Amino acid sequence: MTKPLHIDFVSDVVCPWCAIGLASLERALAAVGDAVPVTLVFQPFELNPSMGAAGEPIVEHLAAKYGITPEQIAQNQAAIRDRGAALGFTFGPRDRTWNTFAAHRLLWWAGVEESPAAQRALKHALLKTYHGEGRDISSREVLMDCVVAAGLDTAHAAQILDEDTYGVEVREAERRWQQSGIHAVPAVVIEGRFLISGGQPPEVYERALREIAAGRAG
Repeated sequence: MTKPLHIDFVSDVVCPWCAIGLASLERALAAVGDAVPVTLVFQPFELNPSMGAAGEPIVEHLAAKYGITPEQIAQNQAAIRDRGAALGFTFGPRDRTWNTFAAHRLLWWAGVEESPAAQRALKHALLKTYHGEGRDISSREVLMDCVVAAGLDTAHAAQILDEDTYGVEVREAERRWQQSGIHAVPAVVIEGRFLISGGQPPEVYERALREIAAGRAG
């Protein structure tokens, strides 16, 4: 049996291009099917690790961080909505951006104690809840709603949140990825060696998967 390719998807929950990148990668995975089996693991990256509990208005935040105008932000958001729609992902109104550390702790828990499929389901729930519904992804209540949507153990998830479990592991993983040269997301790392940066079209991911799998087989 062919050993699955290992894919690390380094991303943040509030990153719209990460939602696009995942939707695009999943199109590629569907295209290659059983010919290129993979194990997909989500790795933590915080765009704004110092973000306060109250979050920030998204337009003001982006304008200050990137030095762009509200008009440019509106244009970028329209382009993002179009890219998402083409991939079957719906971007709704998002007025604020939030701290995502607790979300990453939950994702770590799902990956370590549950399964890659469970982690993937939780990732989908988190992305939909923030990008599709504009909800406060730092809120305990909202995070627990995502746990329910993903079909995970709510009692265990509540314990993870309340006891700050996996905080050290998430911080260490974030440092490790940054030290390896990841400073923007999404970053798709295949077999720990091949990096694809940004929300690429499905055909880019598909070609890379096929070429890497063929090279390993050869």
